[in-house]
Amino acid sequence: MKIRSLVLQLWKPTVPSVLILQMRSAPLLLYVMISAIHLTKEECCQASQVDRSPMSLKEEEEDSHEIQRQGMLLDGDEEELPDKLENGFSDDVDSDDCDVSSTTSMAALSNVEEPISPDVEGDLVEKPALVPSLFPHMPSTLYFSTANERVELLPAEQRKLLKWKITTVTPNVVKNTISRSHFKATKKSHDWLGCWGHHMKSPGFKAIREFQKLNHFPGSFQIGRKDRLWRNLSKMQARFGKREFGFFPRSFILPQDIKLLRKAWEDGGSKQKWIVKPPASARGIGIQVIHKWSQMPRKRPLLVQKYLHKPYLISGNKFDLRIYVYVTSYDPLRVYIFNDGLVRFASCKYSPSMKTLNNKFMHLTNYSVNKKNSEYQSNSDDKACQGHKWALKALWQYLGSQGINTTLIWDKIKDMVIKTIIASDPYVNSLVKMHVRSSYSCHELFGFDIMLDENLKPWVLEVNISPSLHSNTPLDVSIKGQMIRDLLNLAGFVLPLREDTAPSSSSASSSTNSLCGAVREKWRSDISTDEKVKRAFYLSQRFGDQDFCATILDVLTPDDVRVLAESEDELCRKGDFERVFPSHASSRYLRFFEQPRYLNILLNQWEQKYWLNRSRGINLLRDFCEKRVHLGNLADSVHHWSSKSYHGHRSQMTRSGVLVSQRSDAEDEDSSDREVQSVTISLPDMSLLSTISLSPSPTSSSSLASDSLTSHDDL
Repeated sequence: MKIRSLVLQLWKPTVPSVLILQMRSAPLLLYVMISAIHLTKEECCQASQVDRSPMSLKEEEEDSHEIQRQGMLLDGDEEELPDKLENGFSDDVDSDDCDVSSTTSMAALSNVEEPISPDVEGDLVEKPALVPSLFPHMPSTLYFSTANERVELLPAEQRKLLKWKITTVTPNVVKNTISRSHFKATKKSHDWLGCWGHHMKSPGFKAIREFQKLNHFPGSFQIGRKDRLWRNLSKMQARFGKREFGFFPRSFILPQDIKLLRKAWEDGGSKQKWIVKPPASARGIGIQVIHKWSQMPRKRPLLVQKYLHKPYLISGNKFDLRIYVYVTSYDPLRVYIFNDGLVRFASCKYSPSMKTLNNKFMHLTNYSVNKKNSEYQSNSDDKACQGHKWALKALWQYLGSQGINTTLIWDKIKDMVIKTIIASDPYVNSLVKMHVRSSYSCHELFGFDIMLDENLKPWVLEVNISPSLHSNTPLDVSIKGQMIRDLLNLAGFVLPLREDTAPSSSSASSSTNSLCGAVREKWRSDISTDEKVKRAFYLSQRFGDQDFCATILDVLTPDDVRVLAESEDELCRKGDFERVFPSHASSRYLRFFEQPRYLNILLNQWEQKYWLNRSRGINLLRDFCEKRVHLGNLADSVHHWSSKSYHGHRSQMTRSGVLVSQRSDAEDEDSSDREVQSVTISLPDMSLLSTISLSPSPTSSSSLASDSLTSHDDL
């Protein structure tokens, strides 16, 4: 009502009385008019009364561009536990839940974006609320619509489950998207299904329940902080060479690398330029371009990089690319890239002169910096090559018109993205297994900042674990709105059972999984002994023989079927995202993992076999799911790997140096355990061993402990 009165007061002198009457009876029109008058951020803060929380541990990196002032904290800040996630509600909301599906409530909660014309409302295409799986006995997922679609209402009992945890950093584009699927904002900490919030300390992830999704993985700051990113990429470069990992500028972290930096500085001569960045800064704050040692800031820590002094220019201006990368799972690793993005230009023409180094409008591409320049030109057309912000697709069209092979550039960017995500794999997987109850509960959007040099070689500048989704122009709304809608569909939100959302007295140790039907089996904490034997066997091999690797698909265990069906379902919901890992060409990336992972090998072989005939693979999985194989319902031994393949591969296991015990028909559980032990003696994958109750030899124990310490050395 306060918002309605405010709009009436502002519009009364200029709006016909008939329109004012329509406003009083048409919330949708009110929604449009609020958008039209462009409420200032100060007015919106008064309307929404968003709680502001103090800064806490600066462990995790934030987006280095556009930050909403409306109560948004730096992504470097963390929260202790999910139940302390901030709430963003109006004072007039006195119930625990706030219906964000109504237009007026959404207007009160946020700046209005993606307005819908009243003339279009009656022509909205109705979409079902649930998207069925490709496979029998697999769960349906919630559907997130575009602004021109209407999602049907679920039955009342199911609709009560649609609760979203709103925090001070929940972007408006997310609020608008979930509102169209009839979610309600909630203040409670135990019954929400989704949350778009801050990164947390790793132990805080333990409080997330099996049916809940948070938009972060523990440990992702290993590429989200500038200093951790360069440290981890440098390790990869030391192992695999500059040819594979030569896509980031030479970097030094102070004070640790001060001597190395001094030597590089002296060797490079007086004409070189360096860019200095605080490791957890944002919006261009604290960034300087220098060329004298005396200009080096004394404040530590610092990241110092060779400055890319010969960037590719368009109309004389420097620019960078914001690429949106979405990871739905780390084990198996599944990485997607959105096919559009943003191109952000410096607002002054570039000059390599030393005299210009203090001009941030020339040397920095941050929107937060350049919007302060009186010469900054905005762009509202996602197809136009004008102003200081373009759509990525517009850039490709422009470069293509210049005779440039944009496909080659895009392929190089995808290659860099995959390798950078892999660099974070040992840290994230270790922390997920330690602190996350269900692999369902984590997903993450990364914002990669990439620059092209004069030879059109792409370079990774930084990775943001909370990329800005602030949308203040039609260009932003067009790209980010579609991206978030596709992302939430890819995420695969599933309805829990009503009783599973009740507060749990023994949350961490509860044996009751949280989702109904087939989904209860989806997050089994343990796999069968037979499946452990198969995993141990394939992880103990050297994968030089492609024919041998392909045998991983000969006998699909229940967990194999479940993971493959889940991956195919997910791929069908990709929208304008492209899955870049796994793919039919992802074999070459397996060697970059610190530890081989069975599910990565499985999906890699699946892609190689079925990428040209995906329907054949889907039909195979459909038959298995019809028989409930993925639920562990084995009527025969066709999916029992040990009985079908164990003896067939025995000679291969012997050649690889793995000892295998004999097995008679009379032996059962004890024999199976010995098989697991014999196969896992040479196993490098700690994640698998954590699920097996064995007593390995002292030699293997110390070796494995050493591996574990190695994977935690930077945590």
